[in-house]
Amino acid sequence: MKKTWMILLSALLYACSGDNAHTTAPPGQQAPEQSGDKLPAADQELLSSLSFPGEVATASPTPTLRQPKPETIYNAEAVIPPQCYTKHEAKYNPCMTCHQTYPYRSRPNTMDDGSQQVAYLFSDIGEVNHWTNLFEDRRERIEKISDQHVLDYIHTDNYSPLIEQLKNTRDWQGPIPELKNLALGAEAFDELGFAKDGSHWVAFNYKPLPSTFWPTNGATDDVMIRLPAKFRQASCGGDGQYSKDAYLANLSILEMAIKDLHDISTPDIDERAFCVDLNGDEELSVVNRIKRPEHYVGDAADEVVATMLYPLGTEFLHSVRYVGINEGGEITVPPRMKELRYMNKFVFYPPEHLVSMYGNERQEKVDELIPKYINRGDKGTDNSFGWMMLGFIEDEQGSLRMQSEEENLFCMGCHTTVGTTIDQTFAFARKVTGSKGWSYINLKGMQDAPYVGQQKVDGEVIGEIADYLATVGGGNEFRENAEIRQRFLNEDGSLNTAALAGKDVYQLITPSLRRALDLNKAYMTIVADQDFVYGRDPNIAPAVNVYREIDPETASVLPADKVRHWDLRLNWQTEQAAP
Repeated sequence: MKKTWMILLSALLYACSGDNAHTTAPPGQQAPEQSGDKLPAADQELLSSLSFPGEVATASPTPTLRQPKPETIYNAEAVIPPQCYTKHEAKYNPCMTCHQTYPYRSRPNTMDDGSQQVAYLFSDIGEVNHWTNLFEDRRERIEKISDQHVLDYIHTDNYSPLIEQLKNTRDWQGPIPELKNLALGAEAFDELGFAKDGSHWVAFNYKPLPSTFWPTNGATDDVMIRLPAKFRQASCGGDGQYSKDAYLANLSILEMAIKDLHDISTPDIDERAFCVDLNGDEELSVVNRIKRPEHYVGDAADEVVATMLYPLGTEFLHSVRYVGINEGGEITVPPRMKELRYMNKFVFYPPEHLVSMYGNERQEKVDELIPKYINRGDKGTDNSFGWMMLGFIEDEQGSLRMQSEEENLFCMGCHTTVGTTIDQTFAFARKVTGSKGWSYINLKGMQDAPYVGQQKVDGEVIGEIADYLATVGGGNEFRENAEIRQRFLNEDGSLNTAALAGKDVYQLITPSLRRALDLNKAYMTIVADQDFVYGRDPNIAPAVNVYREIDPETASVLPADKVRHWDLRLNWQTEQAAP
């Protein structure tokens, strides 16, 4: 094992010197229900040159878990992500995914920042693009990293060593987000997404957010949710012991609340476990469809179901990983994590309170005040809206360490005050609705569902991904993904509808094997440099469609007819959002 790690380490240091036919599920990917397309010749040739590791190797823990507090902050506006500096050329709209305005008080998020689709509304500091890694040419460094080295590297578990280190660090004051065998992806969960280790984390199958979390742009990921103990217990005829039926019922009720649904399909749930008739048939029985009640069930019966708000104590665990490859040439979720992100809702703010908080936030932006957050050390960073956020990222050897205070700022903008989120989160609202969505993430066979309220194009509602490609003019906000453009767009930038027809989400957003390996290598150079404060997007060549600095006087303004309504929630056909 030591020899294996030394080989991986030497590969990374060397980089410093210088864009379906298996029957066993690979790590992090459920076995497909149907075999995929035949691999292109180039991918077949590349696959034949690789030697796939057997057992997953284990990384060594980092010698420096915590980062020293910086004397100065390089980018005080790190909450503005790199994508916000894209040149839209008064034609494309990459901003719609984050910035939305909805009818007043129709949801607790009243940020109403849809105007930011139209113009670059930054503070003086924010007008300078500090994400200079976007303009680095990594092609020469990528050439020096062999395909075999990167395959071995991403097949290493750096999550388990982090958990052991946290448990053995005597003065650690923060959470320990432990889930046994999480590095192995789907293997850590049962068929309903429940963690096999009894930790009560539950994985759900969801559609990745356009487009940063598309594998074709350099990352795979998974998300788990955990509700407080009383949501997992029921006292009906018993003594408040754990009840999977109560937990499933409350998770399903929460899903209806977040998506604002009237009813929902569920796995089989025995209402007799918590003595509440959830399907409205005036009987207590085993049900697989329930209606949204006013309160949660079981020992959480005192908790009111709040529309589009999570209950106090809700936790999320999100692993951001490299782009994996298996022996069958499929794109998978590999063991190695780029980042581990944890969120805990430690304060519940009612909707009337949130209206005032969002109003204050809007005024601060109008006044061009620099955002400020409370860093609470090992516990994470307080986003001022009730959530604590803690992030870990790779050190120069590839082991996970705590993010620095400035590195954590990168996460705060998206998970604080953008108009599109539901209670500062993205993924759960994009879960495959109902019973089919309780499982580890699996893009194979997933339909390109349109978003709720999506408008028709030529009389038809096209998929969300297809709509995004047409609206943004490319496969990511930067319009730098040449592979997606070649696959699904015509020379004039219009949609190639024939190429899109019949494709599932896996086929639409996963890269070729060559691109997957090169994106991994590109990110490895950022890890080697440890310069995340300059950006963590794994671009291969320098970005072209991005401003280095915004001049409000000359920057183009997006025409009103290009402004788009977009909803985080998806219409999965059989499960409809409330009107």
